[in-house]
Amino acid sequence: MKEQEGLDPSQGQDWLGQIHGQYNRKRKSLRRKVSLTQIGILIIMFLSWEVAGRMKWIDVLLFSYPSKIFGQLGKDVASGEIWSHLSVTVFETVVGFLLGTILGTLIAILIWWSPFLSKVLDPYLVVFNSMPKVALGPIFIVMFGAGFTAIIMTTISITVIITTLVVYNSFNEVDPNYVKVVRTFGANRKQIFRKVIFPASFPAIVSTLKVNVGLAWIGVIVGEFLVAKEGLGYLIIYGFQVFNFTLVMSSLIVIAVVATMMYQLVAWLERKLMGGREL
Repeated sequence: MKEQEGLDPSQGQDWLGQIHGQYNRKRKSLRRKVSLTQIGILIIMFLSWEVAGRMKWIDVLLFSYPSKIFGQLGKDVASGEIWSHLSVTVFETVVGFLLGTILGTLIAILIWWSPFLSKVLDPYLVVFNSMPKVALGPIFIVMFGAGFTAIIMTTISITVIITTLVVYNSFNEVDPNYVKVVRTFGANRKQIFRKVIFPASFPAIVSTLKVNVGLAWIGVIVGEFLVAKEGLGYLIIYGFQVFNFTLVMSSLIVIAVVATMMYQLVAWLERKLMGGREL
């Protein structure tokens, strides 16, 4: 009998391993190129800004330039003044972020559970989502006072509706065939949600966290604009009032850096919860 032609199993495994290794190397190379390009763009942007400021191509009073801004930051860090403002804003952002995400998810579950309630609330959700949330700030100040609670309520008003709409839509987009199969085996609505709807919607729920990071920062800064006596939003308003636009720009850079760190933390958490899969 002639020997069967074909690859030896061990050779096939080696070949698959080589293909997988090449794929991983390409991914790492692409990530490295993207990171280097991002850093390069940032450096060019700051250098151009510095040159434009020193050459008076831009209004230095309004836009300042990086060396002055980082000098302001260095002074604030050395004096310790920035840390109290930063800690207040970060704490408010985390609280608003968590409450908005949790409440939005619970509301989405509630209106999915009750089709009648879904039909009743649908136009109200659309109207409230289109409403400018800054307009609600004065109402929250009157209701809860000019302080922490009003800022948190402003943040929740921005994050909760988006979370509700995104999560509820993800519930409705689950393949109905999955639901039919589970229902065929006698599952009730609670079991359908626990076994099918929620697991299938989990990637959308986790992705909503990243959206809510930016929305929570917007809500907190807007709230601090209106009522705060400390925080990064307060520093921005104070800088405008005393025409210290370098302070304004330095506060904006701190917000950008910390918000990016918070976003990356949520992205890392997303990868851990999703088992390393890219959504």
